[in-house]
Amino acid sequence: MRLQPLHSNDIEKSNCRGVLSLKYAEITGCGSYVPPLLMTNDDMSKVVETSDEWIYSRSGIKQRHYSHVSTGIMGWLACERALAAAGVLASDIDLIVLGSTTPEEICPNTASFIKNELGAVKAAAFDLNSACTSWFYGVNVASDMIKAGSIKKALVVGSERLSLAMDWQKRESCFLFGDGAGAIVLEATDQKLGLLSGHISCIPNSRECLHLPSWGMSPAHFTNDIFISLNFEGQEIFKSAVKGMSDSIATVLERENLTPEDIDLFIPHQANIRIIQSLAKRLDFPMEKVIVCIDEYANTSAASIPLALCDALADGSVKPGMTILTATFGAGLTCGAGIIKWGDTVAPAKLSNKSIPEFDGTVFDLMKDSFSHYRIDAEHLLTKV
Repeated sequence: MRLQPLHSNDIEKSNCRGVLSLKYAEITGCGSYVPPLLMTNDDMSKVVETSDEWIYSRSGIKQRHYSHVSTGIMGWLACERALAAAGVLASDIDLIVLGSTTPEEICPNTASFIKNELGAVKAAAFDLNSACTSWFYGVNVASDMIKAGSIKKALVVGSERLSLAMDWQKRESCFLFGDGAGAIVLEATDQKLGLLSGHISCIPNSRECLHLPSWGMSPAHFTNDIFISLNFEGQEIFKSAVKGMSDSIATVLERENLTPEDIDLFIPHQANIRIIQSLAKRLDFPMEKVIVCIDEYANTSAASIPLALCDALADGSVKPGMTILTATFGAGLTCGAGIIKWGDTVAPAKLSNKSIPEFDGTVFDLMKDSFSHYRIDAEHLLTKV
């Protein structure tokens, strides 16, 4: 006999019969870290042959933030702020999941660094890499562990330092990505809140259209001249992403007996404004209810959705009791979508006072070694030799 997966409606029915006693996983806090250094489109045009109009018309991006600190430090700061917002102590966290494509090391994991910086003494910690979908995959894993009773409180953080992976010789893609981190606190509750239904998938035979071929442990990478260069097939990504997210959205809406009209807010992965608009049109969903921040941050990969969620909370777009839809895609090509029911809390319990020193210099000074590595002449832009 083939067992069928349980969804939230099944859980409610089972609880009524006393067969199961599963919890929900409410989002009780959200925190972010956005690096202060900006690379605007006009700045970008000083490094590669491009323009603000060319970039913005094709992507919706006006600027991106570049970090002078590691993925782990950005993730730690986002987690500190999420914990403060939730009013939860680090010592009460049972699990930390870091979604990232850009850890400092493969071994040990970067989540363990975040655990130690937080003082989350009892927390298990692991990294999860499914590219831009990593944070959402992590939310699915942590939520299911809470629902199953394995843990009570979790941190799920997406943190990326993609500025280090930019090939400055590729004008068609080097402008797409930015750095940043976003985190949420999940807590067990008996109320029907949090991720009610999540669907994750991986489109077959689509690995090569979005690919960092020199990022990893293949023996072929151990040369004296390693160039981390993103292979990016825009048209194929566009078609696969829109279809993959649409299919995942249809799945979670059907599971929860919802239609697009029942959705109060849509928070999609911030990869390209054209993809976001195409997806909204396909759903017949008004753009007024779509959170868009790609103009501010560019594509921050695994940090994209939690950053957008933090912004939506800060500007009052998220209101108590809202039904929120999210959808994402990433290299693989991985896809996913989820229905989130928001609780009563929309204001932080308190604010974190944790901070780090700022970088002493300009964004061009920060990226000096990267420009040199890719043989880009940017000496005239530097303030520090």
